[in-house]
Amino acid sequence: MSMLKQKMEEIIPPFREEVAAIRKDHGDKKLCDVTVAQAYGGMRGVKVMITETSALDPDEGIRFRGFTIPDLQEKLPHAAEGEEPLPEGLFYLLMTGELPTQENVAEISREWQERGSLPEHVYKTIDALPKNTHPMTQFSVGIVAQQTESIFAAEYRSGINKIDYWKPVYEDTMNLLARLPALAAYIYRRSYKDGQIIPADPSLDWGGNFAHMMGFDTKMFRELMRIYLTIHADHEGGNVSAHTTHLVGSTLSDVYYALSAGMNGLAGPLHGLANQEVLRWIMGVKEELGGGVPTMDELKKFVWDTLASGNVIPGYGHAVLRKTDPRYSAQREFALKHMPDDELFRIVSMLYEVVPPILLEQGKAKNPWPNVDAHSGVLLVHNGMHEYDFYTVLFGVSRAMGVLASTVWDRAIGLPLERPKSLTTEFIKSII
Repeated sequence: MSMLKQKMEEIIPPFREEVAAIRKDHGDKKLCDVTVAQAYGGMRGVKVMITETSALDPDEGIRFRGFTIPDLQEKLPHAAEGEEPLPEGLFYLLMTGELPTQENVAEISREWQERGSLPEHVYKTIDALPKNTHPMTQFSVGIVAQQTESIFAAEYRSGINKIDYWKPVYEDTMNLLARLPALAAYIYRRSYKDGQIIPADPSLDWGGNFAHMMGFDTKMFRELMRIYLTIHADHEGGNVSAHTTHLVGSTLSDVYYALSAGMNGLAGPLHGLANQEVLRWIMGVKEELGGGVPTMDELKKFVWDTLASGNVIPGYGHAVLRKTDPRYSAQREFALKHMPDDELFRIVSMLYEVVPPILLEQGKAKNPWPNVDAHSGVLLVHNGMHEYDFYTVLFGVSRAMGVLASTVWDRAIGLPLERPKSLTTEFIKSII
């Protein structure tokens, strides 16, 4: 048994007892009141979910099991060649609540390499799609096509005790995470590189091997994948991809069904697809202002004209955060270290200076600060990945770590089928 699974065996029973005691002794304690505005407004701020892996504070930003992104950059193990945290280490932290050792991370890297081969029928399923199918569609199809391999589905049919549900979910999670880089890399090479497939390199870590299989064999790109996959992994449970995965999983659908559904949510332009839309907009700014790096005055005028036309500045604002997204800051630090003179990065930096004061002056934005999507595309373009439509797949590979770690814990503590009560407008009218 791996060290990670053995650790899960140790920590789940006492945690399960703690949750049971909380439900028994404090089940009637109110967490919040729901307003009419929240009911009509996408349930913003309604406290109704349990997610153990991360929490998002409006003023402090994301904390993964209590650790900030700067904490992770300092404390998580990194590859011998670089300084960025290894995603395997974040996964261990999300699963256990404890910082991993280098040995813990090395074991996960080896295990994911060993489990990383895709079933042959998955390739055939993807190949049946037109080559111009959006990469996120191919990604979702490739995930659910692996459902034939579900250990949980097989053990559920055989009558497994519900107290042990988490164990086959854990095995499915490890298998699926191990295979996602191969799946995503196959989609990238099929869609953009004439189908020339690059075999895995067993000497590399999860993020480094992903970069290699896509065809990017520079140290800088491997480091970019490590930080990118780490900071995008989790964002508490209320975002669409996490909530959808949790909701579908609550039916006891296996992780292949659940993650595929979550990725369909991530593909929406108001969620993960925003990263490609931001880059399109920045490229449009550069082109419309004559190419090269515009002046500050030109950029200010462009931003005001954009707002006056009724459009938004993509990449600015967040549903919860009321400060600069720490994920943006981490990517900015990476750019300052590796590519400070890049023209697109210079434009992004100028927007960072220009946009928040303008949005504050306009007075409509609660949060005028940049979010994670305002920066990621520029890093990828600088490193040679110009295929914008693929960016959300990268996001999806990362997000899978958080939502699947949460799914294991959902089954470990026995969270039930999720079924909130809905209301009609007539009922709302009757009570007001």
